[in-house]
Amino acid sequence: MKNFLFCALVIAVAAGGTMLAADGIKEVVESYLEIQAQLASDKFEGVKPAATALAARADAMGEAGAPIAKAAKTVAASADLKAARDNFGPLTDAVVAAAKADGWKDLGDVKLAYCPMVKQSWLQKEATIRNPYYGTAMSACGEFKKP
Repeated sequence: MKNFLFCALVIAVAAGGTMLAADGIKEVVESYLEIQAQLASDKFEGVKPAATALAARADAMGEAGAPIAKAAKTVAASADLKAARDNFGPLTDAVVAAAKADGWKDLGDVKLAYCPMVKQSWLQKEATIRNPYYGTAMSACGEFKKP
């Protein structure tokens, strides 16, 4: 019975390996969007828990998630809102690279935006720009780009 269960697990993982990766990036983006929303609203208190959750989800993706996990841990270790915003750019780069590698599958209405002032991109779901690098001070600064 143990051998049967082990074989069934191996077959399930082998058959769904790419699906697991797609689910992984979807979960990573969900946590990422929590951070983006916090920063766009000038809030810092929710950044660390969301970044920590994102790092755990990225770690679960294995080697493909390593750059995301590293960047998320840096965001989680940020001492204040300014540091979190500074560390958000490399996190965005890692998440966008993984989403591109995955073909932007299963990300629904997630949009890619770009701020020309800080020369950084970010992902968001809202239809209007919500810039995480400037927050409410310049929330409309930026434009949507094609992924």
